[in-house]
Order: sequence, then C-alpha cells, then structure tokens
Amino acid sequence: MSSDVLINVLLAFMIIISFLFSIVLHECAHVVMAYWLGDRTAIDEGRLTLRFPEHIDPVGLLMCVILAFQPITGALPVGLGWGKPVKPGPRTMKVGPDRGLLIVALIGPIFSLLLGLLVGFLTGFTLPYLANKGFFPDRLLQLLVVFACTNVALAIFNLLPFYPLDGYQIVYALLPTRQAAQFAKSAAYGQFIILIIFFFLPFLGQIARISNPLFEPAYYIWLGAAHLVGLTMPINFGFPLVSVYYVL
Repeated sequence: MSSDVLINVLLAFMIIISFLFSIVLHECAHVVMAYWLGDRTAIDEGRLTLRFPEHIDPVGLLMCVILAFQPITGALPVGLGWGKPVKPGPRTMKVGPDRGLLIVALIGPIFSLLLGLLVGFLTGFTLPYLANKGFFPDRLLQLLVVFACTNVALAIFNLLPFYPLDGYQIVYALLPTRQAAQFAKSAAYGQFIILIIFFFLPFLGQIARISNPLFEPAYYIWLGAAHLVGLTMPINFGFPLVSVYYVL
C-alpha cells in the first residue's frame, strides 16, 4: 500500500449509504417502542416513516461524511453520527416516566446491535458465493459487511453520555431527579463535546504521534464493532475483517 494519502471513495459511499439506512431504522425503533409503551408523540410528529429527511440531523450526517472520507493512511473510515432525537412524552407511558424514557433510549442501541449482528451472521453464509467472484459480487459482500459494522458501531457510539446520543438519555433516566436536572444542563454542549472527542483529540494525537484509544476513538469503536460482527459469522472471515471491509 502506498504511503501517499489516498481516499477509498467507493468505501466512503458505502459507509454513508449504510449510515443513512441504519440511522432511519435506529430512530424508527425508538418511535415504535414509545408507541408500544403508550406514547404517540413521535408518531404524531411524523417520525414513524422510512423517509430520510424526517430522521437525519445535518451535523450528525456531516460527521459521518467526514469520517467516511478519511484517508487510508489514517484511522479506518467508519460510519458514525446521529439522527434527530426522538422525544417521547414520558408522562403518558404505561411503565412510568423514568422507566419509559430508559426503555425507549435503550432500544436504539439494542436494535442497531442486533441488526448488525444478524446481517453479519447471514453474510457469513454468502462468503463462498460472493468472495472473489468478480467486481460486483465482491462489492455486494463488502457492502453487507460495511452495513453490519456500521450498525454495531452506531450501537457502541450511542452509549456515550452526550446529547443527542442515546447514552445521554439513558444516564438522565437513571439519575435521581436533582442530579438529572443538573446533568440536563450538559445537553447544550453535547455536540461540541462529541466533535472535540472525534476530531480535535485525533488531530492532537497525530501531531504528537500518540497511539492511544483516547486519541483514536472512531477507530477503536470500529474495531470493537468488527470484532463483534466477526464473532457472529459461521464462516470465519478472519479478524479484523479488513480484507472484506476495506481492501477486498
């Protein structure tokens, strides 16, 4: 592989496409769970739809695009970002406001995790029929792996306790009332903190030539996602799936 700075454009588009579909399904999972618990707020707002505009947050999508177009000499391109948060009315939920908010928040990462693992599991069966069978079968196999890894990476990413990620809502629902009110003040800075963690810290790490998970969060989230996807595959791709995800 050349030492020149190169960008895998096809992989970047696969990541962005996978992210768009994944985030729509992720947000719809929140909407459906809120409805099952007795709240129609998100449905009345038109969020029970597979239309992209209803679920895409511009800053969250921009983060995904930037991370997807990372040069191959840097951290591995990965689909991380967020959609428009689903905001249920907790007082109408059958299980109570705090428990309802917690369940609705948890279902997003759980759904993305299970979807990614399921796609990874099913993709394992396609390996003998798609791998090294020509350009289009190879690209289809690559897209399936990218989609699986993107979903699992989104599940891990969303556990971070910063607004508008699900982790913020999970922590908020678990805290006592007074502490929750204090924690809610951090919502105003949530996106700023996320951008610092995923862009400013890696920039500092590159300048200082530091190799540490703290300075490469996107890569290590992808690494964890790829490892989990690899474990589900009945036919072993070999970890960390770079041969399929990246250079197949």
